[in-house]
Amino acid sequence: MTGAFPAGPGAVAGPGAVLVDGRSLSCEDVAAVALHGARVVLADEVLPRLTRDRAVVDDVVDRHVPTYGLTTGLGSRSSYALPREELARFSVRTVRGRANAVGDPLPVPVVRAALIARVNGLAGGGSGVSPEILPLLVDMLNSRVHPLVPEVGSIGASDLCQMAHVGLVVIGEGRAELLGEVLDGAAALRRAGLAPAELGPKDGHVLCSASPLAAGHGGLVLHEAATVLTLAQAVTTLTFEGFRANTSPLDARVLGLRPAPGQSRAAAELLALLDGGDLTDPRHARRVQDPISLRCAAQVHGALHSALDFAGAALDPELNGSGDNPVVLADTEGTTDGTTDGTINGISDGVTDGITGDLTIGATSEIAGEASGISGVSGEILSSGNFHTPALALAFDTLALALTQTAALSAERMRRLLNPALSGLPANLSPHGPEHSGFAPLSKTAQALVAEISLLSAPVCTDPRHGADGVEDDSTNAALGARRLSTMLVRLRQLLAVEAVAAAQAVDLAAPAALGRGPALLHRAVRELVPRLDDDRPCGVDVDRVSEDVLGSDEVRSALRALMDAT
Repeated sequence: MTGAFPAGPGAVAGPGAVLVDGRSLSCEDVAAVALHGARVVLADEVLPRLTRDRAVVDDVVDRHVPTYGLTTGLGSRSSYALPREELARFSVRTVRGRANAVGDPLPVPVVRAALIARVNGLAGGGSGVSPEILPLLVDMLNSRVHPLVPEVGSIGASDLCQMAHVGLVVIGEGRAELLGEVLDGAAALRRAGLAPAELGPKDGHVLCSASPLAAGHGGLVLHEAATVLTLAQAVTTLTFEGFRANTSPLDARVLGLRPAPGQSRAAAELLALLDGGDLTDPRHARRVQDPISLRCAAQVHGALHSALDFAGAALDPELNGSGDNPVVLADTEGTTDGTTDGTINGISDGVTDGITGDLTIGATSEIAGEASGISGVSGEILSSGNFHTPALALAFDTLALALTQTAALSAERMRRLLNPALSGLPANLSPHGPEHSGFAPLSKTAQALVAEISLLSAPVCTDPRHGADGVEDDSTNAALGARRLSTMLVRLRQLLAVEAVAAAQAVDLAAPAALGRGPALLHRAVRELVPRLDDDRPCGVDVDRVSEDVLGSDEVRSALRALMDAT
């Protein structure tokens, strides 16, 4: 196996690499690994932490203590005690039996995001996984071995049925993509110079457990949503310039009288983008009071800022915490005399063999240094609800609704530009007479995009699906919540491209003396790809080019962000 091990004392990730310590993974780190192929390096403390946890697991197994998913079955079979000789095979069966997702494979960046989320979750401890499993997952990321994970299968009570497809590749089964070619799991590992893992007790459950798909995909969508908000701000300022909007609603003194969440930040960003132009002085506005889609842009975009903050707070513990059940709590301050109390919540070692009735889940272990190979380790294995993600699912739903509000505003601003009674510009932004359609038909495309975005904003966290009979009686649909956000963000970017194409035309027709730096940058970028509209022509291709090559450009995004951050 190639080495994705700690890089020596005080391991530091090199340029373009992400250091994984189980505690500090960010959305930006997820995006770096998932989208840009950043190399993953394990921090020095990770493998010793996993080794301590595993010693607790080994001791519980050796003493036949009834512990969920380790020495007992899973779900509705949690009361069934597994024979000692079956534990490793049970791990393999756990992976095989839960690889039941269906549909097209998830995009490679989403799979990479899920992998880095699981890697970081394991690195923080608590799972009890065999320490050699984690370096293999890291090596798969660094070697670009990407398990094929079907897109549908999680109800949010862990991402079991989808993450099991990752587990299949770990054991040399399933299918994986490597350098654009789909291979069986064993062949993909072999070509990358890797070897399948031999699973021990609990390992199969760990590979399937927690919510790394929801968390990793969530990290990607939050990263993109923050950027799309930047784009929405910039496109709005381009419309402001074409409409000659009144900027007095952005005045900090006005906003201070009713400090709604995020609105002051959004207003400051809009003014920063408009800086350098005429509109920062409200006396250059064409109207005293503009339509709400312009006048209240800071309030709506501020709400999206607030929704992103809420989502970030909900996502951070999912990226940097243990979502396993049960969890292993290793205590390095434990005894070293080789004794154990031999009990688990009142059930003694001597009566656990062959138990098939209801079991109390949880284990206490005090492990001798000689027996475990680790001096002074003790610990517990406790039942956990950490896999449950209601806050994350709620945050994804909230973000979906905030994106829909932003989308509705964009479409309405575009329509206001077409109305000569409001904008003072030629009807439908055509320089010719009523025998020309101008951008009027494009407003239908804008409305179609809003309709799709609105449909996707329906909450998913209030529609729980049920799993094992009588045990798994609630779920969150968090992975679905993240997946639909990806589609919403693509559609919103297309909608913003519609507005940008129309706003660039409005600026050409209004011919202001001086544009703000943000709208000037965006106007130049649009005009480098799309000429102004003279005679009627198909505009859908123009929108697609602006969506992909302007609003999708890292250079444009970074430049706009820099202007906003300059305040």
